[in-house]
Amino acid sequence: MDLHEYQGKELFRSFGIPVSEGRLATTPDEARAAAEELGEPVVVKAQILTGGRGKAGGIKLAETPAEAQARAAEILGMDIRGHTVEKVWVERASDIAHEHYLSIAFDRSAKRPLFMFTTQGGMDIEEVAASSPDALVRLHVDPLEGFHPWHARRLVYQAGVEDPAEQKQIVAIIGKLYEAFVGCDATLCEINPLVVTPDGEVRALDSKFTVDDNALFRHPDLAEMRDVAATDPLEALAREKGVTYVKLAGDVGVLGNGAGLTMATVDVVTFVGGRPADFCDLGGGGDAQGVVDALEVIAKDPDVRSIFFNIFGGITRCDEVARGILRALGQMGIEHPIVVRLDGTNAEEGRRLLREADATNVHTEATMLDGARRAVELAAAV
Repeated sequence: MDLHEYQGKELFRSFGIPVSEGRLATTPDEARAAAEELGEPVVVKAQILTGGRGKAGGIKLAETPAEAQARAAEILGMDIRGHTVEKVWVERASDIAHEHYLSIAFDRSAKRPLFMFTTQGGMDIEEVAASSPDALVRLHVDPLEGFHPWHARRLVYQAGVEDPAEQKQIVAIIGKLYEAFVGCDATLCEINPLVVTPDGEVRALDSKFTVDDNALFRHPDLAEMRDVAATDPLEALAREKGVTYVKLAGDVGVLGNGAGLTMATVDVVTFVGGRPADFCDLGGGGDAQGVVDALEVIAKDPDVRSIFFNIFGGITRCDEVARGILRALGQMGIEHPIVVRLDGTNAEEGRRLLREADATNVHTEATMLDGARRAVELAAAV
């Protein structure tokens, strides 16, 4: 679950990380009132769950409350990478001497948290890694050992921060960022830029904060921060139905039971020349209603031209999957061509149910490769 900048800063503040004072506004008048309260000048910043706000004109400086009102009127309603700006963060402007970048993320390949720090803040971290790889300091933290002050000192010294007062502040912020990362079950906590003012104060000027969805049951306060309006409608529907769904860029809807099989199916569809439209996991114990729910999500995707079911019945019974497909066809009138590959528990019974139903848009295949080829062919023919 991604959080807006103002929400991430609220969490930063609660863990003792210094941030600039600001106010949330949903109208130009509210932005003017916020600027009057904060004092001038201010920065008006679009609050959307995507990057590239500055390049798109979603961050503007305002010298007076009237100008803040005008800048908010320009930003509210903007479309930035498919996201409509519905609120802005009005923040007291900061004088900046120089900028750093600091983040901690979960490194899945190493299976441990990874700190990244560089004195070249304000840029995309990918650009820094490509153009100045030696300037980016990386350091893993062993979760069994936990964080220790030496982690922070190594990051600061290797990055070349020389001022002792600045070093001390950054070391403290690194420790608090780790506390926020672990305390909120986050997968990413990023500060870009981490600024140093002319007076030598170090402060988080931005926030990217991502929380592990699977841990939200432990954090009802964080779960309430989810911006439902900013969520993709299909992803919101999938969450409501309890279906694991990830939107992709193709035209073949992919549904499997179990994340490993579903990922393999996505790969096979690509291997035979197709483009998967989604990753949809029915789960290891899917039943007929689960199939109906998954089909409802996939069928609402306007990019989908064919649907490929790839089911291996272990806990999941193939006859239950077949009943779910037929129930969905009866309830929703799905017209997409559907290719079904069933193998494992009660596979023959599932195939028999589909044959006897004689649905003109349902096609069965014996293997995953044949099923993928058929689904790609049918998508191209639509």
